[in-house]
Amino acid sequence: MDATEAPSDPATSSSRSTASPAPAAPSALALLDRRVGECRACPRLVAWREEVARTKRAAFADWTYWGRPVPGFGPSDARLLIVGLAPAAHGGNRTGRMFTGDRSGDVLYRALYDVGLASQPTAVSVDDGLELYGVRITSPVHCAPPANRPTPGERDTCRPWLVRELRLLRPTLRAVVVLGAFGWQAALPAFAEAGWTVPRPRPPFGHGARVRLGGPGGREGPDGRAVPDGRAVPNGKGTPEGRDEPDGVHGLDVFGCFHVSQRNTFTGRLTPEMLREVLRTASGAAGLS
Repeated sequence: MDATEAPSDPATSSSRSTASPAPAAPSALALLDRRVGECRACPRLVAWREEVARTKRAAFADWTYWGRPVPGFGPSDARLLIVGLAPAAHGGNRTGRMFTGDRSGDVLYRALYDVGLASQPTAVSVDDGLELYGVRITSPVHCAPPANRPTPGERDTCRPWLVRELRLLRPTLRAVVVLGAFGWQAALPAFAEAGWTVPRPRPPFGHGARVRLGGPGGREGPDGRAVPDGRAVPNGKGTPEGRDEPDGVHGLDVFGCFHVSQRNTFTGRLTPEMLREVLRTASGAAGLS
């Protein structure tokens, strides 16, 4: 991508020849991504993301920053979801794609490539050709926050976007990797709102933690609410290794992983092998390997 051009809209498809057939109608997930990119619900985050986009970082002075909420990235039939924290001010807020253009993304996409879940080990722009295989990446807060710290109120205001995304992914989703304690605390209530059964008390975050959620497994009704095809599995219990529950109901395996922040990766708290191990295990639970 020419650095002087504005980032392409991650929710739109690539250009096509005028001789090509008319494209199919956008999927519900693509429409959701577009709506996410238009959100202005949190004044502090709107002001910050737009200020960063105006002032820029010297290294990216020739870029036109995205400067908007960053939608999820990955296929609509993903079996594995990765949940982060929020876009980086000069990463996703610049490029318009999750974990793209920053050092945290360098670590994450390298690991995804190493375990066979990404087409290439680098992510620099929305036009770099990167594809994810059966994996989608999202976050509980879609705007870059000051000091990488969203407030609890901003987290809760953004939660309906994550809930809706989970409901749309529900037919195929079988496993989730949550990066960091903030994402874990934000994701568990969203899983519950999306229809899965979360154990009580809520399980604590930890690297390598694994929690099985019972789930609705069914379709989504016209009002966006779950319409189960079978029965929910009580108390978060279910069959092992991501297999479907009886009566067509499927649960969800949720894995905890230290965040791929520079603080964690530079200090060795999270090593590449630790990250790959979590991704391999989650990939197996999701039926991707």
